[in-house]
Amino acid sequence: MAILQLEDGTTYTQTDDIARELAALNVNLARWPVGDNETLQTLLAKAALDEAEKEEVLQSIDRYFEQLKQEAGYQTRDLIVLHPDIPNLDALLAKFQRCHTHGDDEVRYIIEGEGVFGFVTPEGKQMELTIQPEEFINVPAGTEHWFYLTPQKRIKAVRYFTSMEGWVPEYTETAIRMRPLALT
Repeated sequence: MAILQLEDGTTYTQTDDIARELAALNVNLARWPVGDNETLQTLLAKAALDEAEKEEVLQSIDRYFEQLKQEAGYQTRDLIVLHPDIPNLDALLAKFQRCHTHGDDEVRYIIEGEGVFGFVTPEGKQMELTIQPEEFINVPAGTEHWFYLTPQKRIKAVRYFTSMEGWVPEYTETAIRMRPLALT
C-alpha cells in the first residue's frame, strides 16, 4: 500500500487521500495485481534475474503493456532489477536522487520491492510517495521529481516507454527539503 508524506509531516495511507493530494500534479497511481502464477512468484522472490527470466516475468504481465500500447501509444517496456549486490548501485541511483523532469511521462509498475518518488508541487511544496508491489505510477512529463530506493535497496519495476529519448533526466537544481520517508 502506498504511503504519502507531505512536507509538513502529514501522512496518508488511504487511496482516496493520496489521489487527492497527487491530483494537482496529475500523477496517476493505480493498483495492478501481479497474480498468483507460481513460476512468476518464484522469479519475483529471486534477488537477481537473467535476461531470459526477465522476459518471462514481462510476458506473464504483458496484459498491462498491451493496454498501455492501445490506450497511450507505448512502444516498449523493460524490467529493471535492483538489489544491494549490484556493483556501483549507489552511483547508478544517484542521478535520480536529484530533482529532475523528463520530456515524456515516467511510467513504472512495481512488481517487487519498493521505492520513493518525491515531488515538487506547482506551489513549491514537496511530498514523498513510497510505492510498493502491485502499484503502477505515471508521472507526467515535466513534473519535477526525484527517486530513491528504501533501505532494503530492492526493486523490480517494469518501465514503459513511448520513446527512449524523452526519459533522460533534465535536472532542475531544486533543493530537496524532505527528510526521506523510508529512512525515518
